[in-house]
Amino acid sequence: MTNERRRAGQHTHGSVLVIIPTFNERENIGPIVLRVREALAEAHILVVDDGSPDGTGALVEALAADDDHLHVLHRTGKSGLGAAYVAGFDWGMERDYGVLVEMDADGSHAPEDLPRLLAGLDEADVVLGSRYVEGGQVINWPWHRTLLSRGANVYSKLALGVGVDDLTSGFRAYRSTVLRRVKLYDVASQGYCFQVDLAWRAVEAGFRVIEVPITFVDRESGESKMSGSIVREALIRVTKWGLRRRANQLRRWGRA
Repeated sequence: MTNERRRAGQHTHGSVLVIIPTFNERENIGPIVLRVREALAEAHILVVDDGSPDGTGALVEALAADDDHLHVLHRTGKSGLGAAYVAGFDWGMERDYGVLVEMDADGSHAPEDLPRLLAGLDEADVVLGSRYVEGGQVINWPWHRTLLSRGANVYSKLALGVGVDDLTSGFRAYRSTVLRRVKLYDVASQGYCFQVDLAWRAVEAGFRVIEVPITFVDRESGESKMSGSIVREALIRVTKWGLRRRANQLRRWGRA
């Protein structure tokens, strides 16, 4: 496949749906939609809006009136990142998209990296846009946020025994076959723990997961959705999963 066809959004694994959850992202969503369109002209975009008070959903509806590749899924309340993605995955799989992509609305994920993520699907089932592999980087984060993110990823990698350096990355591409196989409704549905859980499930199910480097840029406008409760939830859940994994290993060794 030529680079030109990749840039046009055509892919050997089927049509591409880029899913962008939003809550109060009116300032950011228009520019992001334009950049996605420039990076992948034929890809479809689904904005999953959790009833944004600032009118994000209404703005996207107005943009979609002139763009048949742009869609909006309105949800009545803010119920977490994972729940928004599960709703978006369901919407996409019902319409038989072959590739489903996660990305943020705030500009931290560069749409220009989308062709690299899709190219990775030629050798994998899941491609993670990674800040922590060679060539990846983070721009404009304060040192304590970088330390928290790196520490969380190292801890998750060791606890779960997976060879992935950026399990919390929210910029990733899935073949639809992966999402049809894993039990989406059992996945932890709150905060960024969703990303760890879903990547781990893909690995455990035997799918090939690879990482490609991205440049992550901290948002320039709007407010981050990260909170202390999200961090605590992720720490508790990953610890429980790691202990359960270790217990299962010990049981298997005991029967050997």
